[in-house]
Amino acid sequence: MYFLENPVLQRELLVNLRMPRSFWLLLLYQAILGGIVYCAWPRQVRLDLTVGAGGNSQLVDLVFLGQYVLASLMAPSFAAGAVSGEKERKTYEMLLASPIAPESIVIGKLIAALTHLAMLIVASLPVVMLCLPLGGISFYEVLAAYVMLIFSVIAFGMISVACGSFFPRTSSSLVVSYLVILPLALLGVLFWVSFREYGETRFQLAVTVVPGIAIAISTALFYMISARMIYPQDMGSDGTDVVDLENENETAVGLVLSRDQFPDRLFAPPIRKTLMPDGMNPIYDKELRSEIFGQGTLMLRLAIQISMVLAMFLMGWLLFIEQHLAAWYFCFVVLFNVLVGPVFSAGSITSERERQTLDLLLTTLITPWQILFGKLISGLRVSSVLTLFLLWPVFLAVCLSPGFRANLLPMFCYFAVFCFTCLTTANLALFCSTRCQKTSTSLIAAYSIILLLYLMPPAVAVFANQYYGNSVSEETAKALTITSPFAANLLIPLKIDSLANVTAGFTNQWAQIDLREYWHFGAYVLFTLVLNGVLLGVMVWMFHSRWRVSKVTVGVELAIETIPTDAH
Repeated sequence: MYFLENPVLQRELLVNLRMPRSFWLLLLYQAILGGIVYCAWPRQVRLDLTVGAGGNSQLVDLVFLGQYVLASLMAPSFAAGAVSGEKERKTYEMLLASPIAPESIVIGKLIAALTHLAMLIVASLPVVMLCLPLGGISFYEVLAAYVMLIFSVIAFGMISVACGSFFPRTSSSLVVSYLVILPLALLGVLFWVSFREYGETRFQLAVTVVPGIAIAISTALFYMISARMIYPQDMGSDGTDVVDLENENETAVGLVLSRDQFPDRLFAPPIRKTLMPDGMNPIYDKELRSEIFGQGTLMLRLAIQISMVLAMFLMGWLLFIEQHLAAWYFCFVVLFNVLVGPVFSAGSITSERERQTLDLLLTTLITPWQILFGKLISGLRVSSVLTLFLLWPVFLAVCLSPGFRANLLPMFCYFAVFCFTCLTTANLALFCSTRCQKTSTSLIAAYSIILLLYLMPPAVAVFANQYYGNSVSEETAKALTITSPFAANLLIPLKIDSLANVTAGFTNQWAQIDLREYWHFGAYVLFTLVLNGVLLGVMVWMFHSRWRVSKVTVGVELAIETIPTDAH
């Protein structure tokens, strides 16, 4: 009943594995992995395996870490909606009322959600095995890497399924899943890199300790989810579609959001008790006051608390101890916004389609620009305010540290990169919501585009510098990364170690600035402005020429058809 005769597993596998995207995803993944190995393959006719064998070890580590990061990012996108998707489709109660045991439901959902990732991992093994004849790495190291990868993916998938059991929407469970998985994935990367010189120790830990931790986490979450399905607190006669925020705050543990206090009212304004004033955008008011918070504030409270806990160590280390590495803290802030930002905008238009209210919205007197502006600003406001909770230590560090006060322009550039990143992630998610039919598809598309724009260019630059350093100049490698805010932060010239710069006066520090060192930042700003302008222009055009005209035309034709023949 758990595996061979599990109806949930059979149904999910039949539906998911027969979709065209699974075949295209496998083809694309294999093509990228094969291209990386081909580009890094030695070009010598005769190869001395006793010299330079470390390059092959670095290649295998690069392939493994790339797969590990991708699996960490993809696991929530596949598994976070396993249970919450049933709630959104209003089929969760029917599933619980069936004679299927809760344990069978959880196992079926987990295996079906991770089947895509399992196929990608297994399909990549032959490509990695091609590197073994080059030397520098043993079969046991590859075995340890894949054992660690498989058990980590299982733990990440179980975490995502558990988050989906707590939230009624996939978007909420996706955000919390990413926030919980992020530190675990970073710990896995640090472990693999730190023990690179200790191959035997890394092998023993990877095949014993890591699987043990993953099994412990998965087992505990498995029984917790099964127990929640036996006594569901959010279903039945006690379940409601809209959460009472006042009652939720009274029973909340830890952080409590108050709509009447600062800074909570920035992203959770008080409930309107009067008529909306003239000239105000009704879409913005509706989205900000009811749409985001209609399902409660649990996700927002968890996002704030988890992000602050993760940032405590980083802010103390990077902003007050190793200040010359402050750019990495801003990269962490950008990463947090990349994870949570698309969630608040990816369902802006697709949710209207799913509720079948898009036609009604398009036939109102509200202009397409007002619709898009209201949707964009409401999602951007919540994501940016959530991310700003991580930036208040920066202002404190600038006030306390003379080194940061002597680098006001770099600090301003860091803040500008943050602002442009918030705008771009929200705008890309809104564009994907405009193009896609379902919120889940929109989320996956938004994260995929952001991955290609933000992470792929730095990875290509590092790969080119490592394997084609003689033929690729440093300026060319930097030019490849103008689309990435991570590269923009790391390339901003922060001269914190210069004693003369620290002791210089306010006027002298501006006189010593060389604007040529900020060309990469300027290129990133220009690219971001052009990208956002193009996205907004295309969305407005789609609303004007594709939807509004077509919907009105169809409505008129239907109205004419319903008129009696005698009336003609």
